[in-house]
Amino acid sequence: MDMDTEALRWFQQVADGVTVTEVGELYWVTQSGVSRGLARLEAEVGTPLLRRAGRTLRMTHAGAALKRHVDALLNDLDDGLAAVHQLIDPDTGSVAVAFQPSFGAWLVPDLVSSFRVEHPGVAFTLQQTRDDLSSGVLDGGRVDLEITTLRRVDRTVRWQRLLAEPLCVAVPGSHRLADRSEISLSEVSGEPFVTLRPAFLLRQQGDQLCEMAGFRPRVAFEGDDLATVRGVVAAGLGVAILPAPHEARAHAAGSPLRHVPIPDPLAVREIGLAWSAERRLLPAAELFRQHVIARAKQRQLPA
Repeated sequence: MDMDTEALRWFQQVADGVTVTEVGELYWVTQSGVSRGLARLEAEVGTPLLRRAGRTLRMTHAGAALKRHVDALLNDLDDGLAAVHQLIDPDTGSVAVAFQPSFGAWLVPDLVSSFRVEHPGVAFTLQQTRDDLSSGVLDGGRVDLEITTLRRVDRTVRWQRLLAEPLCVAVPGSHRLADRSEISLSEVSGEPFVTLRPAFLLRQQGDQLCEMAGFRPRVAFEGDDLATVRGVVAAGLGVAILPAPHEARAHAAGSPLRHVPIPDPLAVREIGLAWSAERRLLPAAELFRQHVIARAKQRQLPA
């Protein structure tokens, strides 16, 4: 059975007391066209749905039984069409963004708030993800864009560099090197290291930097997030290779940690924007993608 949605709407209107002539005027269809559509609907259902009473049409028992289901169906259909319209309208759509937790306090708020100045009606769905090689949040289609340090090399994902975040040696405020303007990794080769677990990209990059400096770090503790790693370093249990926390830079003097730059051009964490190359972004998501890239090119991202 392949019912005509327009015929269902015409039936709904006539059943509610609108004349066939008025329905035709409402939908820009001839009176005979409306009558033929109603006749096709009755043929598909297999029984008369309307009967003539003078100049008007009244529902039969079958028509009354069908009417409440038609009302519910068209209600749901209109709600669905409205939801789709909201998705594809760039000013009222929705954007699903994934990001690594360390970007949640400075980069993501800046990008979302600056975008919503021009597009206040756009909704955001935010999801945190890990910075490891298992990250595949774009694959399922539930996320439009990902702010990440993971640069996948396969053709299914596109990646645009946004900024490079310098890496530092994090040491306790009482550490012998805490007041230095920079620290070479060879100077802390004998120290215990506090790190993320091996699956994290930042841990792998730190290990590579130490290897290039001529040593393998002696790991005293492995954590699952940067806040824990910083807390363990602040307790004096080791040093770490980390980006400086943006949200704490204004209060660095009172921090129990010092984040001292590493004088190595490779000691940077590249942050980029990723999206699927296999599906087209809806208008709101495409507008946000362009906004993020434009802010990066114009050097308007938080330093």
